[in-house]
Amino acid sequence: MPAWLALIPAISDLLDRIIPEPAARARAKLELTKEENAQAMQQLQLAIQADQSQMQIDQQEAASPNVFVSGWRPFIGWVCGVAFAYHFVAQPLLAFIIDNAGGNVKLPTFDMQELTTVLMGMLGLGSLRTIEKIKNVS
Repeated sequence: MPAWLALIPAISDLLDRIIPEPAARARAKLELTKEENAQAMQQLQLAIQADQSQMQIDQQEAASPNVFVSGWRPFIGWVCGVAFAYHFVAQPLLAFIIDNAGGNVKLPTFDMQELTTVLMGMLGLGSLRTIEKIKNVS
């Protein structure tokens, strides 16, 4: 967003003071609002174009017979799922079993915050895929 768009409220107040005639002031504010809306539409169109380009790339990747191209998303999903299961299921159970057996083993831990960031992104993509499956989109 251009920096000058943040000045629109101040410019509007300035127009109230500079232009005494209400009709002329309203026209000036209308032009200012039109410019703001045009800038916002241009940014929205650029974002839509970027999303469409990314969707085309994603479709080409998914259609590839090469597992290293089409399989990276499922791989990341499985890695996140296994790490999540280890952290919340396997590690506590193993620690309980080892402690009760009299063992003194330090199980590995990792930064769950980083994993959660990736996992939440994958779950977001997963929900979009679920919607595609519900609507029978290939």
